[in-house]
Amino acid sequence: MFTFTPLLGAHSPSATGSSSLLELDGGVRVLVDIGWDSSFDTTQLAEVERHTSTLSLILLTHATLDHLGAYAHCCKHIPLFDRIPVYATTPVVNLGRSLLEDLYASAPAAAGLVPASALGAGSAAGEDSPQFLLQAPTGEEVAAYFSRINVLKYSQPHQPVPSPFSPPLGGLTVTAYSAGHTLGGTIWHLQHGLESIVYATDWNQTKESLLPEAAWLSAGGSEVIEPLQSPTALVCSARGVEKSHVITRKQRDESLIALVRETISQGGKVLIPTDSSARVLELAFILNQTWRENMDGPHAATYRNTKIYLASRSAKSTMRYVQSMLEWMNEAVMRDAEAAMNAKGNAPASGPLDWKHVSVIDRQSQLERAMRKKHPSIILASDTSMTWGFARQAIELLAEDARNLVILPEKVTATNDGAASGLGEQIWQHWASGTSHVSSHSCVKVVDSSGTTIPFRHSEVASLESNETQLYNQYLARQRQLHSTQQGDNTGTGELATADLIDEAASESSESSDEDQELQGKALNLSTQMTASQKRKGGLTTEDLGINILLKGKDIHDYDVRDKRGRDKVFPFATRRHRADDFGELIKPEDYLRAEERDEIDGVDLRDQITLNDAAVGQKRKWGDDGGRPNSKQHNNKRSRLDRQGKSRAPDDIDAAIARATGEAMGNSATKESSALTNGDEDSPSEEESDYEPEDADSQGPRKLVYSTQELTLNCKLAHVDFSGTFEKRDFLMLLPLIRPRKLVLMSGSTSELDSLSSECEALMSRDTGDPEKKSVFVPRNGEAVDMSVDTNAWTLKISRKLARKLVWQNVKGLGIVALSGVLKTEPDVEDADDAMDEDDGTAKKKLKLAASLAESKMEREDPDAHLPVLEPIAASMQVGVPTARDAELNLHVGDLRITDLRALLRAQGHTAEFRGEGTLLVDGCCVVRKGAQGKIEVEGGVGSGSNAGLLRRDHSNSGMGTFWQVKKAVYGGLAVVGGAS
Repeated sequence: MFTFTPLLGAHSPSATGSSSLLELDGGVRVLVDIGWDSSFDTTQLAEVERHTSTLSLILLTHATLDHLGAYAHCCKHIPLFDRIPVYATTPVVNLGRSLLEDLYASAPAAAGLVPASALGAGSAAGEDSPQFLLQAPTGEEVAAYFSRINVLKYSQPHQPVPSPFSPPLGGLTVTAYSAGHTLGGTIWHLQHGLESIVYATDWNQTKESLLPEAAWLSAGGSEVIEPLQSPTALVCSARGVEKSHVITRKQRDESLIALVRETISQGGKVLIPTDSSARVLELAFILNQTWRENMDGPHAATYRNTKIYLASRSAKSTMRYVQSMLEWMNEAVMRDAEAAMNAKGNAPASGPLDWKHVSVIDRQSQLERAMRKKHPSIILASDTSMTWGFARQAIELLAEDARNLVILPEKVTATNDGAASGLGEQIWQHWASGTSHVSSHSCVKVVDSSGTTIPFRHSEVASLESNETQLYNQYLARQRQLHSTQQGDNTGTGELATADLIDEAASESSESSDEDQELQGKALNLSTQMTASQKRKGGLTTEDLGINILLKGKDIHDYDVRDKRGRDKVFPFATRRHRADDFGELIKPEDYLRAEERDEIDGVDLRDQITLNDAAVGQKRKWGDDGGRPNSKQHNNKRSRLDRQGKSRAPDDIDAAIARATGEAMGNSATKESSALTNGDEDSPSEEESDYEPEDADSQGPRKLVYSTQELTLNCKLAHVDFSGTFEKRDFLMLLPLIRPRKLVLMSGSTSELDSLSSECEALMSRDTGDPEKKSVFVPRNGEAVDMSVDTNAWTLKISRKLARKLVWQNVKGLGIVALSGVLKTEPDVEDADDAMDEDDGTAKKKLKLAASLAESKMEREDPDAHLPVLEPIAASMQVGVPTARDAELNLHVGDLRITDLRALLRAQGHTAEFRGEGTLLVDGCCVVRKGAQGKIEVEGGVGSGSNAGLLRRDHSNSGMGTFWQVKKAVYGGLAVVGGAS
C-alpha cells in the first residue's frame, strides 16, 4: 500500500514551500521536504504539525527556502519534531544551514507570527490584530538542528532508523541520486516491499557550468539507470514547463554576460537578486570564470574596474562550504580543479574554484559603502522576492540611476495569499507588461522603468505595549494549558516552555558558558551562582510558573489544583540533566574543594548549598535537612582553619572581603567584554558577527511586527534571463517512456501547467499500457490523499530450517535468487524438532518433550511471525509425479541481456550479426534473435543451403556446432541459471 498526500505546494503558481507525506504499508510515514515561502505564514505548517507524532523519517531534497525553509522553525516550535531522523546529502546540510542562518539574521518575520485565532476573543480580527512574533531559533540552535541530520552519498542504498514513536520500517531502503538544479540536489528512490517510489521535484537534465545534471540516464545516455526504471509511482513537479522562450545553456550564459558587459561599460551597476546558497553558486561561478578569462582580453580595463559582490549575511560560510564540496560538482570542474592542483603543487586556489574576483558582503554597512562607490559593480544579493534579504536594500540604493540594471533570474509570482504585495512580484509584473526594447548585444527583452513608482509593505520589529503584554501572557498560559491537557506531561516548545524547562535551560547555559580561566576560586563560584539566580528569576510571572510556583515562589506552600488536568495536577519536579562533553561528564571545581578551602557566604555553603540560617515556620526544607542548624563538622573545620591561620577574623570582615573580590572579578570580566566589542573592526567582521543580535532581542522580551507602506521610484532598467535551473517539458516527455512508471503524480505548478503536462503524460502512458480507460496520472491538491498502490499478489511466509539448509543461492547483480518447491502448512510442524535430535537415538518420549519445550520457548519469545504459514520440504511419498525445482525444465534464467551486447559477442566469435529493424538481430543470414517487451529473448533458426547447410545439427564440439546452437549458448551464457531445492 502506498498513499501520497501533498501537504504544501500543490497547485501553486509560485515557488511556495513544498512538503509531501508518503504513507507506506505497516504505518510507515515519510515526510519529504519541509519548505516555506517569503510570507512565513505559520498556518501553512498546520498539517505538518498534525502528522508529526506519526512520522517515521524526513527526507530533504534541495537547500532552498521552498524545500527546507521551515525546518528549524518546526524543530523549535513543534513538539517531537526534533526527534525524527532526517536524511540529506552533505551539500544540502551545509548550504541549508547557511541559508537559514542568513534568513533568521535578515528577516525578523521568519520567526513566525502567532495566529490571530490563537489570541482569543479579546483580540481584534483581521489586520488590526497584533502581530506577535514567536521566538526565533538562535544560531546555535540552527547549527544543532542541522548537525543531527544523517548524511548520505549519491547511489548509496541505506536502511534508515525510524523515529522513537514509529512502527518498524519493514526493510525500507532509501537511495539518493543527483537531481541537478542545486549542489547536492536529490532524487529520492524509496524501496519498500514491492513498492518502488521515485520522488523527483525541481530537477534539471541540462549540465550547467558548476552543477551536474540529473542522474536519470546511464553513461551511454540511451536508457534510464536500472534503479529508476519502472517505478510503481513517480512524483514530479510541473513548475516552469510553460516557458515562453527556451534557449540553450550556452545562449543563456552568453545573454547574461552580454547584458552585464553592456551595463558596466556605461558605468552602471547590475543587481541580480537570487537565493543565499543554492542557485547563487551557478551565477557566481559563471561571472568569476568570465572575469578570469577576460582580465587580459580586449575589454580588460572594463573588467578590472568592475567588482563582483556576493551579498548575504552568511556569504562567508557559504563560500567556505563550497571549497570542500568539489566531488559534488560538474565533472569538468572536478577535472580542472585536479589538474590545477597537480600543476601548481596541490594549490586549489589556482583552479576553477578560485573566487578571487568575488568579494563577500555580509553586513549592511559594507553594502552601503559598495553602492556609494562610483565604479561599476555586480551584486548577487540574497532573496529573489526582495522582501527580507540584501536585495531589497540594494535596489533602494540603485533604483534611481537609469544606467543601472536589475536582472531577474527567475519568475517571481504572488504568494499563497494571492496579493502581489512583495517588491519582487511587482517588479516582475512591471517587466512583463512594460514597454520594452531588445538589447542588440544580448537579444534579451529590456524594460525602461521611466520613473515608475511601486508601493510595497515594509515590516519592523517593536516591543509590546502594556495591554498587548497582558494579551500575550494570556496566550502563553492558554497554549501551555492546551499542551498539558493533550500530552499530560511537561512538554513545552519555544515560548510555551514551562518554568521548569526555563530553569533547566538557564542552569545548563550557565554551566556550559565559556568561563575566564583567570577567574578561579570563591569569586568565580559566587559570580556563577548570582548569574544563574538572576536568569531563573527574570521574566517569570505567576501565570508563567503555574504549579511550579511551589518550587520557584517564595513563602508559597499551597496551590489550587481543583479542576486542573495533566501537569497542573501533579506536584512539580525539576529534572537536572548532567552535562557532558567528548571526555565525559563535566566537572565542577567546587565539588572537589577541601574543607579548609570552603567558605559560607551569607549563610550558604558554596559546595553543598546548605542554608545555615534557622528556617522560619512553614518554610520548605530539603529532604534530610536538620532544620537549618549548622553542621558541627563543617563548623569545626572552619574554626580549625581560622585557628591555624593565627588570626580570628569576624564573619562580617570575611563577607566584605569576598564581596570585594567578587566585585573586582565581575568588573574585570565586564571590562574585557566591552573592550572586545569596541575594538572590533567594522570593515573586517568575524564570521559570527552580523547586524542581527538575537540575544539582545530576546532579553527585551516578546516582540511584534509593525507594517508600514513605502514607495520605490524606479528609473533603472529591468531584464530577465532564466536561471531557475529546472527541467523543460520536452525533457520530461522524452524521459517518461524510458522511465515507464505505473502511476504519475504531478504536485507543484500553476493550474495551466499541471493541466497541459498531465494531458500529454496521460496520452503517453495510456499508449504504453494499451489501456486508455485506466487513470495513471494524478494531480492532487493540498491535503488530498491519493492511493498509488499497484495491483500485486504477495504473501509473507516462513521457510522451515530443513528446507533452508538445502537452498543453493545464486548471486545476480548483488541479489540472492533461488528456485524452490515445497508444501505450505498453516500450523507449526514438529519436523524441525525431529531434526534437532539424533534419528538413531530418538524416542517418542524425547520427541514429545522437545516439541513441548520448543512450543513453550516460542510462546515466551512472542515472535510476531509465529502465526505465518511455513513452507516445508516435499515428503518422499509425495514426490512421485510432482515436478520439482531441480528439474531442468523448471530452472530459472535470470538477468537482462542486451541485444547490442549479444551482437558484439557473436561478432567476436566470427559470426556476422546485423540489425534488421525493430530490435531484430540477424545472425549469419539464417538465425534471428528478438527481445520482447517483457524482456523475453526469442531465437529462431531454419535450415539453410550451401555454406549454411547442417545449420540445426547439434554438435557439442565448438568447430562443428551449428549457428542456432551457438547463438542459443551465447544467450544462455549471458543469463544466470538458478537451481533450487525441494
